[in-house]
Amino acid sequence: MNTLKILFISMVVAVAACFTGITQVQAQEFKIQGDLVSSYVWRGFYQTGASFQPTLGFGIGNFSLTAWGSTDFDGTVASEGVAAKEIDLTAAYTLGQSGFILSLASLWWAGQGAGKYFNFKSHETAHHFEAGLAYTLPMKKFPLSISWYTMFAGADKNEEGKQNYSSYVELNYPFSIKSVDLNATCGFLPYEAGIGVYGISNNGFAVTNLALKATTDIKITDKFAIPVFAHAIWNPRMEDAHLVFGITLKP
Repeated sequence: MNTLKILFISMVVAVAACFTGITQVQAQEFKIQGDLVSSYVWRGFYQTGASFQPTLGFGIGNFSLTAWGSTDFDGTVASEGVAAKEIDLTAAYTLGQSGFILSLASLWWAGQGAGKYFNFKSHETAHHFEAGLAYTLPMKKFPLSISWYTMFAGADKNEEGKQNYSSYVELNYPFSIKSVDLNATCGFLPYEAGIGVYGISNNGFAVTNLALKATTDIKITDKFAIPVFAHAIWNPRMEDAHLVFGITLKP
């Protein structure tokens, strides 16, 4: 059994271990929702058009596991009916009250019909395994967070077949104005990144994600409201910009 397969199975086993001895799981520990977005933009890079993006997650204590997916409506190549499909599995652990969060993720965006999801051979797999470390400042009036993500195994290879260790760093600052929740983002590639990850040749530091997201609720009745958001995104590296609208459906 190769290393990547062991890693993937270990993530699943870790989840099962968290349930050992637990006889009842409260409903609020689960997260079930779906986002309908006008386009899918990841870390400042356009991925595909209008998409539906479901989330299924749960948490026990300081541990959480989240499955997130994205499927577009008309396909990456509409004439061929090939749908863009992504499935990401993320395990995260919060280190008490320290403000630190450790994460481990399997990112898979090979697309509908690609198959071989369970192929974990180092030079054949379509999975990108990524480790993350996030920290939020312990200040209520200035809750700035910084996250560092590095792809340490899987499909992120260079021309010589060696791991690129492509990384991405993101700063986020949430705040509110009246009934609108906002989040300002600055994301960048700290050094050379694999072309297979972002689709570009990048030889060094590059800012890819300057964004402002605004979220509010559309009140339907006194007891029911639908969250909506608008997301303005600028990518200086690509000299590109995006404006995304989304609707969130959740219990």
